[in-house]
Amino acid sequence: QVQLVESGGGLVQPGGSLRLSCAASGTRFSSYDMGWYRQPPGKQREWVAGITTRGGSNYADSVKGRFTISRDNAKDTVHLQMNSLNPEDTAVYYCKAQRYGSFYWGQGTQVTVSS
Repeated sequence: QVQLVESGGGLVQPGGSLRLSCAASGTRFSSYDMGWYRQPPGKQREWVAGITTRGGSNYADSVKGRFTISRDNAKDTVHLQMNSLNPEDTAVYYCKAQRYGSFYWGQGTQVTVSS
């Protein structure tokens, strides 16, 4: 069983930055591919970024060049650095751990971009 706890969300002005963190426990973190997803108000959950066990990363077009995903296997943590935020980035952000056919979600952290 994997437990994931997100943190770092909050209210930020347009153009600002936030760094989200997702701490994992209960498993060998380094063996899981990790991802960040988000669910804007009234919309479906969407994929934002992913990072493999080997550190390879990819991004949704909407965040490419603004967001950076990284992982620290020594601390069982994955981060999402978000820069140049705009109101369309407002959402609940979730991290996901996946290994073969098993996957686990965190409880989410709210990010609100507003002036």
